Amino acid sequence: MNAHQFQQQILCYSDQIYRMALSILKDEIKAKDLFQELMMHLWERREQLEKIENRRAYLLTSTRNMCIDLLRKEPATGEIPVETADIQPNPHQLAEQSDMLNYLYHLIDEFPEMQRIIIRMRDVEEMEIAEIAEILSMTENAVTVNLSRARKKLREKIVANQQKEKKYDEQDR
Repeated sequence: MNAHQFQQQILCYSDQIYRMALSILKDEIKAKDLFQELMMHLWERREQLEKIENRRAYLLTSTRNMCIDLLRKEPATGEIPVETADIQPNPHQLAEQSDMLNYLYHLIDEFPEMQRIIIRMRDVEEMEIAEIAEILSMTENAVTVNLSRARKKLREKIVANQQKEKKYDEQDR
């Protein structure tokens, strides 16, 4: 595999790799470092990459494994990344969207690791259930069950928070 092929077949997944690392590590600097380390590792083994059928799954599995190794060595800081859409009509909507994303990320961060990873892979990265199952070495049924439980928890937490806010609003009147 030459540099041009590496760029076309591996670097095309750069954004997904970085976002996955960032969602697991919750630290931009660590995610960038991990991304660079992974790219160096892959470049050194570029000849072996040609034999891999599903490169995306392989790359995301490698990213996840490297993140887990890093987290085992060094505990996470607990920072929540803020990701917003590129097009934003006005600053008020931008602030609301940022607050909502932070709130949702905070709720998701409280989930067990597997549910947290699965809901992000499916709902943020828009990956297929089969692909998530392959990356996480799980059955499709296990992925579906974890995703369903995570979504149910998220709904319950949002509804509970809305009820709590409604109660506070009624007390203020």
